[in-house]
Amino acid sequence: VQLQASGGGLVQAGGSLRLSCTASGLTFSSYSMSWFRQAPGKEREFVATINWSGTYYADSVKGRFTMSRDNAKNTVYLQMNSLKIEDTAVYYCAADRPGGSRPLEYDYWGQGTQVTVSS
Repeated sequence: VQLQASGGGLVQAGGSLRLSCTASGLTFSSYSMSWFRQAPGKEREFVATINWSGTYYADSVKGRFTMSRDNAKNTVYLQMNSLKIEDTAVYYCAADRPGGSRPLEYDYWGQGTQVTVSS
């Protein structure tokens, strides 16, 4: 299984970015897909997940971030709007069955993509 994340970069506060994560080596449609992030000196934290029952977000990003998936392309997206300085982190995509909101529930991880929000 391979997960390839992309789309990170440097953006000013209030701006937008869209992250992508393309998976291979798994039956994509049957997997829960999630985004986590990790800021320097902090633990990896849940951002969003999408599975058979719906899409769920951390309170800190609710209303600003939107996660979606395209099963035909084996890809998930994270549209991030109204970015804040505190959103600065390395963002990771993850896949597993059944998945969840804790990093330990995931066996498969992408390499991470850096998002930096400046003032």
